[in-house]
Amino acid sequence: MALARNIENKPMLISEIAQKEQLPKKFLEAILLELKRSGFLGSKKGAGGGYYLMKKAEDIKLAAIIRVIDGPIALLPCVSLNFYERCEECTSELYCGIRDVMKDVRDATLKILTETSVADMVYREDSMQQKAETEKEEGVREEDFKGDFDGFS
Repeated sequence: MALARNIENKPMLISEIAQKEQLPKKFLEAILLELKRSGFLGSKKGAGGGYYLMKKAEDIKLAAIIRVIDGPIALLPCVSLNFYERCEECTSELYCGIRDVMKDVRDATLKILTETSVADMVYREDSMQQKAETEKEEGVREEDFKGDFDGFS
């Protein structure tokens, strides 16, 4: 998110990103390298160096990022579009009720992730933070809404 918020798209150091995102540097470094290898990020060495987005945040969809970092989006390998594997215990994919439900879950998940960009995530995060601050000013405690941010989807 730090790179997406970097409007001037100037290179950012790993330490700066880690601090803003409150992530361990080693963990973040592995993710940034994977995203660089996949063409989402560029990097510059030396003074003024760091990582930067290769595309506009609006053009980077969550489905693509998740596939790079975590692999399949589908919960079962037998319904994966890009990482298909037959389930070992399956007797018939054609008549498997679990597989049928998981295809629906995959399709619904993919619809959201392919339509949501990194820029959308920044907007949602900002909107949720603004709502939380407003409710805090009105005396609503954080426990009262427990992450309920309807209207931001």
